[in-house]
Amino acid sequence: MYQPYPTGGAEPEPAAPTPPPPIQNAVRLMYAGAAISAISLIVTLATISNLRTAIHNANPAFSASKLHSAETAAVVLAIVFGLIGIGLWIWMARANRAGKNWARITATVFFGLDTLSLLVGFRQAEPALSRIVSLLVWLAGLGAVILLWQKVSSAYFAASGSRSR
Repeated sequence: MYQPYPTGGAEPEPAAPTPPPPIQNAVRLMYAGAAISAISLIVTLATISNLRTAIHNANPAFSASKLHSAETAAVVLAIVFGLIGIGLWIWMARANRAGKNWARITATVFFGLDTLSLLVGFRQAEPALSRIVSLLVWLAGLGAVILLWQKVSSAYFAASGSRSR
């Protein structure tokens, strides 16, 4: 006998709930943090010409070879850490939007590390533009963390966690 529709099988997965407004806003702030980090990387690369002078002023005894090596190392580190930072912002935004509680905790830890980095940065000589960009990135993180730990956000993460079990 012919059956037009299968009678057994797995139940379809329920649709993921829409993140509440605080989560949506936190995700927007995380994407803004990624954008600010990208702009910061571009500005850093655009001002590489000032880097050689800054390294020379900080270390006047460096030979030309050492000066070039230090400049190259600084550029490579800026690119690597810049790209890692952008990637972490995007990763945290996507994971938090999906309701992964580990991502909320990880984003909070990253914010704590960024806070320490900002405080250390204030103790070092740094151009005003760099300080402003660092502060903007930190403010994006602060806003995101506050939104991630609101009561309605906690309920969303709890519901998402029970859904994935």
